[in-house]
Order: sequence, then structure tokens, then C-alpha cells
Amino acid sequence: MMISLLILGIAIFRLQVLQSDMYVNLAACNRLRLIRMPPARGRILDANGAVLATNSQTFDLMVYPLDLQNPDTAREITLFLNGKGIPLDEEQIVARVEKDFNVPYRAVTLLPNLTLAQMSSLVSDAGFPRQLFPVPVWRRVYPAGPLVAHVLGYVGEITRQELEKYSKEDYRGGDFVGKSGVEEFYEKTLRGIPGQEALEVDAKGRKIKRVDFHEPKQGEDLHLALDLGAQKLALELMAGRTGAVFAMDVENGNVKVLLSSPGFDANPLAWGVSSKEWNKLVRDPVRPMLNRVIAGTYPPASTFKVVPAFAALAEGAITRRTTFTCTGGLRVGNRFFRCWKRDVGHGTENVVTGLRDSCDVFFYQTGLKAGIDDLVKWGAVFGVGVPTGIDLPGEAKGNIAGPAWKMERFRERWYPGDTANYSIGQGYLLLTPIQLARIYAAIANGGKLVTPHLLKRATVTTSMKLPEGPLSIVREGIEEVVLRGTGRRAGQYGVSVAGKTGTAQNPHGEDHAWFVGYAPVENPRYVAVALVEAGKAGSSVAGPIVGELLGYLYRLEKEGGSR
Repeated sequence: MMISLLILGIAIFRLQVLQSDMYVNLAACNRLRLIRMPPARGRILDANGAVLATNSQTFDLMVYPLDLQNPDTAREITLFLNGKGIPLDEEQIVARVEKDFNVPYRAVTLLPNLTLAQMSSLVSDAGFPRQLFPVPVWRRVYPAGPLVAHVLGYVGEITRQELEKYSKEDYRGGDFVGKSGVEEFYEKTLRGIPGQEALEVDAKGRKIKRVDFHEPKQGEDLHLALDLGAQKLALELMAGRTGAVFAMDVENGNVKVLLSSPGFDANPLAWGVSSKEWNKLVRDPVRPMLNRVIAGTYPPASTFKVVPAFAALAEGAITRRTTFTCTGGLRVGNRFFRCWKRDVGHGTENVVTGLRDSCDVFFYQTGLKAGIDDLVKWGAVFGVGVPTGIDLPGEAKGNIAGPAWKMERFRERWYPGDTANYSIGQGYLLLTPIQLARIYAAIANGGKLVTPHLLKRATVTTSMKLPEGPLSIVREGIEEVVLRGTGRRAGQYGVSVAGKTGTAQNPHGEDHAWFVGYAPVENPRYVAVALVEAGKAGSSVAGPIVGELLGYLYRLEKEGGSR
């Protein structure tokens, strides 16, 4: 008896003294219920106040993990839901709860996205299990659909990896976060602050009283510089073709148009799609989820000729009076490099007429005289090979290439033929459409490298300290392109345009079509670029897209629209 009493005394001491804090905490957890109330995300609006992203209220049917530890309760819930046509078995219910399980007294979502009618039908039934309860939540809606999908991105349920990424923030399983685009980049601004209600319940889970309550705080609205009307026009001008259109203010970097075609509808993604639907989308051979404006890298072709022209002029390799004769091609080493006008050539060309006629032979020789080191140096000055810094995730840096890069990548030295290719924007050189637009913006604004941005905010620019002489000659050349050269079709839309055509070699099919330019020539306001994959000719396909878009933006500003 003494030994038994001693053992009992030790056990009581262990339970009531050594482990008292743990059991007090368990008792508190058993009588407390915390209901998390997600906040409404901030809206996203265009430059004119049109709503691009907003919220719709739905209901989540929630349950506490502690309640489902009783097999009878799980069976009761299963039978009720099955009777309402919701095909969930006990294992699925337990799996859903375990997926978002955090602590026993925190409610988790059993059924998401129920409408008011669906929820009313459930709770009005006399057999509605008392362990279930509805919580109003907000779901994301994108009224413009695919038109701005690559700009806005979409939201989705947080993953385990994202929970680790946001470990210092107040996120829980079942929360929704930005997955791409503006939604991801400005997640902290848009998200808001979740609310919470703490309830005291009895042993049967019935509410006794409210212990604490914090109202959810809606996220901040974002006002973009994007113009929805111009974006819609760009989509119409692309006419279902694959490619990209981008336009921005040359002085402050306000993005007016950012269109990647084809697009996708973000609405189903924000509400949840099956793995089969998701795989079909990401494995689509036309890659609708790729933002070609910022992440598609292409040879810039003849649109790049402004850089070797400027580099050669700035380094003194050529002058305004330097001429070369084009007979349709040029031999460099043991290779013959053709001009696009291969039959008779362009004859005698200087830098202005070389740009106007897009004479490849003139730029082969210009690049060889300047040398690859100077071409790479000035390319870097114009931002080639680095991201522009736009406020979107996933921007590619392109490839500035050059001798050092080729040696590191292929263990080969750089040949004169590589320089000839580089001088007409081919070979290893790769740019994104947004990088190319920024180069022409710098030419238009007198040598300032602007940082493009979707959100209206302070302008970020870097002075490039470009010599004015070479800059004015390059401007003259690209003005001639539209007045009397390969880009005449871009100048037929009521505004003076300076720009450059390009036809880039495509190893997978027809050539890509480029045009990039700014307007009006006398006082540049906007720069725009169009890339049409497999579009064949920049002059006839991409040029009119840019010309009409620049004309629209110019008229919009004259009529008092937002810059």
C-alpha cells in the first residue's frame, strides 16, 4: 500500500506541478475557437479608373479539427453532405482538414467558394451539423479577363513553399496569394490584414461568448498607368497573332500598353482549377502564360542597328560622311554575308541612308570598323543584357553576348563573322521587347534610361551622358525610315513617327516581324514596340500596329487623357 501511495503521489505531482502548464493550455484550447476572416484584396484600376481586378463575396464552410477526431461526427457530416449532392467521403474530409491543419482550435475550410444560395440551402436544413459553420470570404474577379492577364497575373491558394517564403508574415494554409504579375509583385500592398474572432465554447462546442474580435482590413487599391482602351486596341491590332505589344511614356516610364498574345483567363485560376486543366494550360505549345513582353527573348534584327550606328559614331569609327557600297553582300573571312536586297544591293550608303534602307552591308562594315568591344560597351550603356526593372516578376535579362560570353559558354573565340551578325541584331544577341523599347525611349528623350513601371509612382531615370552629335544623326536616320524608308506604313496614322523595322531569323519557322518607334517626332511622348512571331516582314506587319497605337495615344493625350 505504501508503494502504491508513493507511485500515486509521484504521478499526481507530475500531472499537477511539472505538467500543469501543458494541461492548462490544452484545456484553454478545448474551450477556445478562433475564426480567421480573410480581408478583401485591394482593387486594381487603370489610368482612367476602370476596374481591372476586384472582389466577389462567397462563403467557406468551415470546421474545427478537434470536432473531427470523433468518428461519429465525421460520419454525420459525410452523410449530410452526401444527402445534399456533395460527394465527399470521410477520408476526403479528414484529408482536407489535415491539409490546412495548424492548431486544434483554429478553424479550417472544408468547402470553399459557396454562393449565398448554396449556403442558405445547407444551413436552413434541420439536419445541418452543428460542428459546421459558414464564414464569408472574398474571391478575386478580373472583369477584363484575358485582356490584362499578363499585367495583373492571378491569385491562388498558398502552397507550402510560399508559406515558407512568407514565414515572417501572417499567412495560413488556405490563404490566397498573388501568383504572378502585379498581384504577386504588390502582394503586401494588395493583401490587407486578416481579421479574427475568438469564441469561448462549452464541452459540446456551443458558443458561450465572444472573447475577442478584430475586423479584417481591406488591402490598398492600386492605380496603374495602363490605359485599358489602348490595351484593347493593341489586342485588336494583333488579330489573334502570337507576339507582344508594349508602349510607354518616354520621359517617365509610365506603361500604357503591355500585351502578350495569346493570353489566358485568370478568373478560373483565381477560383481554382483541376490539375488536369492546369497541366493543359502550362503545356500548351503556344505558351499562353508566357509574358512575351518581359520574358520572351528574341534576336532584335535590324531594330538593333541604332546601337552599332551610335557606337561607331561615338567612337569615331565612322562619321556622317562615311560611305560604304552595297552590291548585295559582303565576304567576311570564308563566309559571304548577304544583304536583304541581295540582287543589286543598295549602292553607296552613309549612316542615315543605311538606317533608312536598313542596308545590312553598311552595318556589317560599320560593326567591323567599330569592333565588337565597342559594340558591347555601348550596348551595355543602352541597357542590353540587364532587366529593365519593371514592377513585374519574372523579367528576363536577354543576352548581350560578346567574346567573353562566347568563350565561357562554348569555349570558342569570337570571329569577325560573329561581329558582322551582331551588327545587324542577329547571332547570339537576344533582347526582350521591353528592352528594345527602352533603347528607343533613350534616343527619343535625349539620353535618359527610364525604368518602366505599371504603378503610378516617382520616375526613375539614369542619365546616359550620350554625345549629342551621334544621337542627332541616329534620330535623323530613323526619322528617314518612316518618311522614305522601310517603315513608311507606320507613319500613316495622324502622327509623325520615327522608328525602325526588323525581320529576325527564326530557326523554328517563318521570320519574326519587328517594329519599334516613338512619336511625335518633334516632341517625343510615347515609344511603342510590336513583335509578331513568324510575321515575316516588320515593315508590313509590325509597322502598322505601332503606327496606329502611337496615333491613338497621341490623340488621347491631346484630348486630355491621362499620361
